[in-house]
Amino acid sequence: MSVPPPAARPPSRRGEQRDRDARAALTPLAPGERPLPLRVAIAVAVVLAIGVVVGAASVHNLSRHGGSLPGAVFLAGVLVTLAVGMYRGRYGAVLGFEALLAFQVIVTSLALVVASTVRAAALCALAIGLGGWLFWKLVRVMGRIQAGERREARGG
Repeated sequence: MSVPPPAARPPSRRGEQRDRDARAALTPLAPGERPLPLRVAIAVAVVLAIGVVVGAASVHNLSRHGGSLPGAVFLAGVLVTLAVGMYRGRYGAVLGFEALLAFQVIVTSLALVVASTVRAAALCALAIGLGGWLFWKLVRVMGRIQAGERREARGG
């Protein structure tokens, strides 16, 4: 009994129906609605932006530590732009923040591999857990934003 190659198999109707049902079940965000995960993401972006600027401004001879003030200002600007976009309910801003979260989880996972103390390992595990939680919760928010955009595009 041989299984046909994936390209030869017809698409799964059950999977397509499940996707349609999931999209139909999503209620678009109401005007001004900001679910908890979105508010948390906005706050994290703003706090990180402030932390980057304060850290860059308070470190003497920043270039010796591998940084630069223009780089810090640029990074803070990106974080503030993402925060404003998320506050306005922009899909692209949430997607961009999710990309940064994914990067953070991956880099922190690599740091966990080389953690030399229990405290460092615990902090890495905490950052991975919190970043993963926020990433997962923002997926539904993105779906709700996209559901609203699709309904607007259809004129509904």
